Amino acid sequence: MKFFSDNAAAVHPRVWEAMHAADTPDAGYDGDALSARMDDAFSTLFGTECTALWVATGTAANCLALAAMVPPHGGVVCHREAHIEMDEGGAPGFYTHGAKLMLADGEGAKLTPDGIAAIIDPIRNDVHQVQPHAISITQATEYGRVYTPEEVAAIGSLAQGRGLGLHMDGARFANAVAHLGCHPAEAAAQAGVDVLTFGCVKNGGMNAEALVFFDMELADVVRYRRKRAGHLQSKGRYLAAQVLAMIEGDLWLENARAANAAAREIADACADRLFHPVEANELFMILSPAEQDALRAQGFDFYDWTAPQGAAGAARFVTAWNSDPAHVSALARAIGAL
Repeated sequence: MKFFSDNAAAVHPRVWEAMHAADTPDAGYDGDALSARMDDAFSTLFGTECTALWVATGTAANCLALAAMVPPHGGVVCHREAHIEMDEGGAPGFYTHGAKLMLADGEGAKLTPDGIAAIIDPIRNDVHQVQPHAISITQATEYGRVYTPEEVAAIGSLAQGRGLGLHMDGARFANAVAHLGCHPAEAAAQAGVDVLTFGCVKNGGMNAEALVFFDMELADVVRYRRKRAGHLQSKGRYLAAQVLAMIEGDLWLENARAANAAAREIADACADRLFHPVEANELFMILSPAEQDALRAQGFDFYDWTAPQGAAGAARFVTAWNSDPAHVSALARAIGAL
């Protein structure tokens, strides 16, 4: 009964069907009919004109977006526990040819305008210090916390006022929108986001993510950078097919709601063990080493986590679109019985 990561979730049958349907001759790279549909599909989804490009991995998507906004001598403000800082193996520096990540604090791995200002305000406007060029926020955050549209808009306003680009790492954007119950544009385009990494792999896709550009000039830059980075796949129609299968018919929201509901069932059994509110599909809970052993002895797999101050141990559980309801209920009962 695995609760390691939604990265390991199965591919949704509708995604497989779309890929099979794409298995006919067409133009190579991104010249095929499916890739050509992505702009209109995402423009319809967000209710505003945008450009969308497929990319094979979230790391590449995040870093290509940042590279389009930030020169090698510039900086990106992000949370010190952001995925681009903690889990991308130095890829942001590689793709940007040396740009600096400027690490800010914030509860639940969320940035705030004040936290961002605390990082950038002391920077002198001279060549001796790295100048910020962009802000990157994660939706939902590394602790499963969700930015409200108002919180994103406040950061977007700061970014616009300071002449900074705003990137959103939306690996779990679907889970965030499902939690918020808002129109997706409210959480991104209308809030000042310039480019969104729209996650699919964690949500039922196989190997396709989307970069959605609300500042479409950035897309022209990324087309060249994507090729140079080795991410312009020759059979791109299979990536486009996955993305379109997710967003045409709202499979992306259906899957996210299922994952969120599974997390909520487990959360309801956790009482005061949770050290972050459950707003998406990740749960972070206090568990002693003995309690972790007891759960694993019952067949539950999960990651150990850094315990909050004063706790003997902690763990992370992640649900997915296809989490077995019987396994979810069994875990809830097991936690409740500890």
